[in-house]
Amino acid sequence: MPRMTVNEQPVEFDMEPDTPLLWALRDAANLTGTKYGCGVGDCGACMVIIDGEALRSCLITIAEAEGRFITTIEGLSRDRSHPVQQALVAEQAIQCGFCTPGIAMAGAALIAKNADPSREDIEQAIPNLCRCGVYPRLVRAIERAGRVTRRRETISAAPAPGISAEDAAEEVPALRAPDE
Repeated sequence: MPRMTVNEQPVEFDMEPDTPLLWALRDAANLTGTKYGCGVGDCGACMVIIDGEALRSCLITIAEAEGRFITTIEGLSRDRSHPVQQALVAEQAIQCGFCTPGIAMAGAALIAKNADPSREDIEQAIPNLCRCGVYPRLVRAIERAGRVTRRRETISAAPAPGISAEDAAEEVPALRAPDE
């Protein structure tokens, strides 16, 4: 049973090792912010951060993720205070919201490495597809998140979610904490 750290919590998935990480996160861990879009790595809706890199979870098996550190949109910030999340809201770069978690994860990975990205850096680091066409606002949002990260700007906070993370979490049989 593959073991890894998901959102700073050690976990062990009681699933077949060739299960895509996407399905382990969604079905076993109940982390449904990671979206299924295309299943072939083209759209980026399933983007998560693995060991600091934005990667498509539909292309990685839980066996390949063993021993790694994974952050999903739920683990980025429990209160939506991450600069990328704040900037996406402030720049109105969210339309239907389906692709937003993947975009936020790609943006967060970029900002963690480069808090002053160029337009080219942003376009290269965020390959996500958005049917609503928020690309110009998306670029502005990532630039703004960089300024916030560099402490050149602040953003009035977007509202916190209406439910606590503890209340939202459910015990799911396929997800177990590893034995101590």
